[in-house]
Amino acid sequence: MFTRCKKTCLRAALHRQRSLPHRQPVIPLVARMADQNTSGTPAMTEREASRLDKFKQLLAGPNTDLEELRKLSWSGIPRQVRPITWKLLSGYLPANAERRDSVLQRKRQEYFGFIQQYYDSRNDEHHQDTYRQIHIDIPRTNPLIPLFQQASVQEIFERILFIWAIRHPASGYVQGINDLVTPFFVVYVFEYIEEEVENFDVSSLQEEALRNIEADSFWCMSKLLDGIQDNYTFAQPGIQRKVKALEELVSRIDESVHRHMQQYEVEYLQFAFRWMNNLLMRELPLRCTIRLWDTYQAEPEGFSHFHLYVCAAFLVRWRKEILEERDFQGLMILLQNLPTMHWGNEEVSVLLAEAYRLKFAFADAPNHYKR
Repeated sequence: MFTRCKKTCLRAALHRQRSLPHRQPVIPLVARMADQNTSGTPAMTEREASRLDKFKQLLAGPNTDLEELRKLSWSGIPRQVRPITWKLLSGYLPANAERRDSVLQRKRQEYFGFIQQYYDSRNDEHHQDTYRQIHIDIPRTNPLIPLFQQASVQEIFERILFIWAIRHPASGYVQGINDLVTPFFVVYVFEYIEEEVENFDVSSLQEEALRNIEADSFWCMSKLLDGIQDNYTFAQPGIQRKVKALEELVSRIDESVHRHMQQYEVEYLQFAFRWMNNLLMRELPLRCTIRLWDTYQAEPEGFSHFHLYVCAAFLVRWRKEILEERDFQGLMILLQNLPTMHWGNEEVSVLLAEAYRLKFAFADAPNHYKR
């Protein structure tokens, strides 16, 4: 009886969530990250200028020390050097500076070779369902950001996702993968522009620049997905395991929150599936995701392993609000609409520091999360 009621409440909660008015963003969703000296922010502080110099010195050598670059990147990467730093940390670019141009040229040509080889097959009977789903999902990707509503940007995303799906038949395209292109795309657009990106008209870029952004975004997204592909294979076993691990971890670090969820029969899969499937991108403004990914790319197994601790820290961050809710519906609405619209670098830094503390405390324990 209660299970049927719970399902009814969940449907009502989801309906209410959909009918909630969109909160209009007061600060930019992408560009504003005060201590990264992005557009529309004050000049760099002395500390920020010093950090930027350290990055530039490290990147200027003939062979970049990737371990040092990871250490420096963990606490955030200045916007000016983020594109090359992400490409190095993802393994897309080699540490050897002399080889970089030839690698970029070869990989970009290889990607557009895939386009020529495969993209015309998108309407074939064998692939049309995949392409149709991608075509439906793309306009839903970051709907509040005008950049992503431009037809040429949506076409780029369609090509990237379709080619990835064709080349990875074990998983194919799964909803949620579309979100994972956006941080790379935004960061690599910043390689070519100085202004804020949300309303930027990509048609003002030269065709070669757009092609480079597209190919680089494809390869770096592919590198990310290589490490978490079991999140997207049949039945998504990677996500199932991670949500179970999150539940066990939270039961260790905050028993009150865990028991509160149990009391009102909130299952972690009901809210945390999206946290794993979309790497918290639906819970945070895009500017925060980009900052989060600085650390994920600097951290060993950042996307596949450290993300679990970030999710645990993120959940416990809202313990006061969670404990104040006294029914299933209220908890579900809260957990699916956490108030992060005004978050910035400072909140993400606190979240990452707590996640690191949890990882240090629990990751190497013999029974990991077990009681």
